[in-house]
Amino acid sequence: MTYVVTESCIKCMYTDCVDVCPVNCFHVGQEMLVIDPDECIDCGQCVVECPVSAIFEEGDLPERQRHFALFNAQQAKQWPPIMERREPSLDAEKWASVCGKEQFLAK
Repeated sequence: MTYVVTESCIKCMYTDCVDVCPVNCFHVGQEMLVIDPDECIDCGQCVVECPVSAIFEEGDLPERQRHFALFNAQQAKQWPPIMERREPSLDAEKWASVCGKEQFLAK
């Protein structure tokens, strides 16, 4: 089962997860990262590295975040891969504990 980036990543974009990924399965959008399920090898290293707990194993996704599995798969085909760690968003700390951030995703 693959891993999925969820709402907590929106507007934070910490990339600690990218640093530990052995297969470069992360892709970057304007407001968040996603995982390509076809590239993910299910190692789980990214989960413990995420400072905002945005990454879940697909089978463990909270009910209200299950749609992010499809979102990750779709956006991974659209967004470019990210291969190295970057600085988080300037106001990442402010956004880290905010819920209901999905409305801020660029359409």
